[in-house]
Amino acid sequence: MANTLRNRIKKLPIARRNKINKRAKELIAQELTLRDLRKALALTQADVSSKLHMKQEAISRLERRSDILLSTLVSYIKAMGGELNLTAKFPNRPAITLKGFEDIEQRK
Repeated sequence: MANTLRNRIKKLPIARRNKINKRAKELIAQELTLRDLRKALALTQADVSSKLHMKQEAISRLERRSDILLSTLVSYIKAMGGELNLTAKFPNRPAITLKGFEDIEQRK
C-alpha cells in the first residue's frame, strides 16, 4: 500500500485529525469565490437570481467577474442571507472595519 497523505492522516489520533480538518476549513473559507460561497450555502444561481430579480445568466456572469461594484456585491451577499463587512489591513496595525457601507444598497 502506498504511503499517501490520506493514509498518514488516518494513522493520526482523532484529536489531531479534527484539528487538521478545522484548520483546513478555515483556510479554504478565506479563499472562496462568490461561486464557491454560493455553493457552500447550498444555493443555486437560480435561487440567487430570483432574490435579486435578475436572470440566472446574469448571476453566472457576475460570479466570473473580477471587478464588481460594491453595491452589487452587497446585494449578492444579502441575497444569500449574509452581510458584507469591509476590513482594511495594514502592516503593524490591527485590522480596521470600515463603516458607512451598511446602507450602500439603498443609495443606488
